[in-house]
Amino acid sequence: MEAYDHQIQLGALGEIRAMAKACKLAVILPIEWKDECGYHLVAFVIGKSGEDLGMQIKNQIDPDEDLFDYVPGEGRQLFEMEGVAFGIVICHEGWRYPETVRWAARRGASIVFHPMFTGEVSNPDFYNGAMVCRSLENNIYFASVNYAIPNQQVTTALISPTGERLCVAASGSEELLVYEIDPARATRLLAQRFQPELVD
Repeated sequence: MEAYDHQIQLGALGEIRAMAKACKLAVILPIEWKDECGYHLVAFVIGKSGEDLGMQIKNQIDPDEDLFDYVPGEGRQLFEMEGVAFGIVICHEGWRYPETVRWAARRGASIVFHPMFTGEVSNPDFYNGAMVCRSLENNIYFASVNYAIPNQQVTTALISPTGERLCVAASGSEELLVYEIDPARATRLLAQRFQPELVD
């Protein structure tokens, strides 16, 4: 891994903003970011005109990431674009903290995006099953997006509100998956029936 360089990160963010505007395409950009609090793992949300719509900082840090001195964020964000509400959970959050997905679903998200960096793992069935769980336990779409990593066992996938794997990328190859969803199918039934006052 190269050392963090904030100017390089700023340049990359600027390039993506320009490309989003030129292509009239919204982007969720996972990136390392440094601010006055320290190093974060974040996902910037960039609109079709290249404008910043906000960012989600990873709140739940994997124990293996402690050695990189990442600082967790505070709070969660709900985003909306063209009438569709969505949330973002970053890597470890989506695998181990289902509350992060439910937070967005209970506030109206039809889909939760899950940028991840997951390479070779000893139990790929857990990760693939967790994607289905996050959609089914909330009745929303769950879009888990991975990098094209060698020896990859957990790949990009779009899961329906009923747990169906709508499309899945091949392992280790760069692909563009395109799938038209119907946000109305995301009923959020189970998320809405959750009674948080009975938990604590």
